[in-house]
Amino acid sequence: MPPGQDPALDNFRAIADAIATLFFPHAEVVLHDLRTQKVDYIANNISKREIGDDAALDDMLSEDISDRNIGPYEKLNWDGQKIRSVSTVLRDSQGTPQAVLCLNLNISLFESAKAALDLFLSPSKLIPQPDALFRDDWQERINTFLNSWLRQRQISLNLLTRDHKRELVLALHAEGAFKGKSAANYVANVLGMGRATVYKHLKELKAQD
Repeated sequence: MPPGQDPALDNFRAIADAIATLFFPHAEVVLHDLRTQKVDYIANNISKREIGDDAALDDMLSEDISDRNIGPYEKLNWDGQKIRSVSTVLRDSQGTPQAVLCLNLNISLFESAKAALDLFLSPSKLIPQPDALFRDDWQERINTFLNSWLRQRQISLNLLTRDHKRELVLALHAEGAFKGKSAANYVANVLGMGRATVYKHLKELKAQD
């Protein structure tokens, strides 16, 4: 610990290191000592401040400061990148403000990633399904019916029971899903069941007709 730093804040410095390590390299954690009004510690310095710089947090000494956490709020870093921050007021056992721990997260990378995803997933780049390709696409029809069936029952594919699968095979048959030559194989693979079991359910259905 550098000379002049209060051992009473050492636990907060360890917390700063832990947070900065977890979110490295995107997060900086700054510990301000309100008693000296100086920057006491910086973990993963991205703001180019220095230990011993003025904290300029005199207002935080006021007893009127009731909020323990302040933020999140946004600001710009020296390089123009956007920072999202949260400040936590740390008090001693008597409730007197002792220090402020500031978490600064560089969100520029996340904003760039979001912009790239929005562009990639933009529906404006899509065209309607071409009739020539999808008119006889039995896989597309099976997928559409299957997902609609699951949504209506609010159940996921990996949670289907044996009875669910049998019910689904029969429902698909009623929709004419097995007119495709390879439809039975496809349904068996999607539902995680044997092809023989699919044929068994279909045979039982025909026997009831």
